[in-house]
Amino acid sequence: MTDILVLGAGYTGVTAAIRVAVRTRRVGGRVRLVNASPRFTQRLRLHQTAAGQRPATRPLSEVVAGTGIELVEGRVTGLDVERREARLADGRVLGYDKLIYALGAVTDASVPGVAEHAYVYDDHAAAVRLAERLDELTAAPMPRTDGLTAGTQATPTPGTGTVVVAGGGLTGVESATEIAEAHPGLRVILLTRGRPGAMMGERARAHLDAALERLGVEVRTGVDITKVLPDGIEQAGGELIHADATLWTAGTRGLPLAEESGLTVDERGRIVVDSALRSVSHPDVYAVGDAAAVTQPYGVLHGTCQGGIPTGLHAADSLAATLRGKAPRAFRFGYVHQPVSLGRKDAVIQFTRPDDSPRRGHLKGRLAVAYKETVSSSPMPTFWLLKHGLVPVRAFALTAGRG
Repeated sequence: MTDILVLGAGYTGVTAAIRVAVRTRRVGGRVRLVNASPRFTQRLRLHQTAAGQRPATRPLSEVVAGTGIELVEGRVTGLDVERREARLADGRVLGYDKLIYALGAVTDASVPGVAEHAYVYDDHAAAVRLAERLDELTAAPMPRTDGLTAGTQATPTPGTGTVVVAGGGLTGVESATEIAEAHPGLRVILLTRGRPGAMMGERARAHLDAALERLGVEVRTGVDITKVLPDGIEQAGGELIHADATLWTAGTRGLPLAEESGLTVDERGRIVVDSALRSVSHPDVYAVGDAAAVTQPYGVLHGTCQGGIPTGLHAADSLAATLRGKAPRAFRFGYVHQPVSLGRKDAVIQFTRPDDSPRRGHLKGRLAVAYKETVSSSPMPTFWLLKHGLVPVRAFALTAGRG
């Protein structure tokens, strides 16, 4: 019997757990999946949750039903990689022979005030808190303070208020457009150092820009935020921007748990892995998804479901190969697209080369909306296929290394 412990039940963790359970069933693998919540969180839809929608959730027991996986509900607070033990918040200690670390990433709160005053997307509950705040702003009369001079009293306007979204990456753009569409009375300001959608081609980026303008999102580029305040943000030059709610999407990093355990991590706290996705310092630990620093010929993978699920598949196959006494294959992955929702009625899809640079092709409008929804809905069917052994890991790497 080989005890396999999977920490984290996001897209990547569930993928790895199901895959390794199926692949090690005949060689005595016992798989336990640890997660802080009994329900599966659709992180691809957290911006929808924040805007007030309630995407369907499922219990993890239903997601992994029929796989033989043992679910353990608990928050991981400690990891002893020498003794091969994980410690939970309630004091339980879980031993393992092999570990798959899939705890993802959290908001980079290194900018002062982020942890105390900003809303984030670290979990479903955090997105719900933002949704509740936006509902408050929409329902309550809020004074508009922009353009006022000293001694001038603002006139309360029902359903108004200012929401600042910090970060012009895909998450920031999706959040700003979703909030602006769902709460048209709110003033939404998108703050970014560069241009929103900078990684896209010119035509896709033009459509994105037009959508932001159509929804009334104010875009401010070249902004360097130095502090988040209870009622706004402060820029490098000292300029203040008022906000009734600030959403921080400007970067993530690995949990401190990995570095504290003695695992080798990179500058963003991600576990450094070899080509089989094993920790370079502790080969009995496999790291996947946003928690891993996975190097490819074009650079280190960035955090997306697109790249995360293949790492879960590959780590599971690497572990299974090791138990069979075989050498694991080297991980290879190439990006395919950058799908971005722009509210519920619009989207843009930038097709990419394996290194994530833009190709000429893109989709926009209703066709892009359907494409994006297919992408966001794909994990559940993928899990079902995995249970039945119908998803070959190499199918996710068909574009790797090709121009």
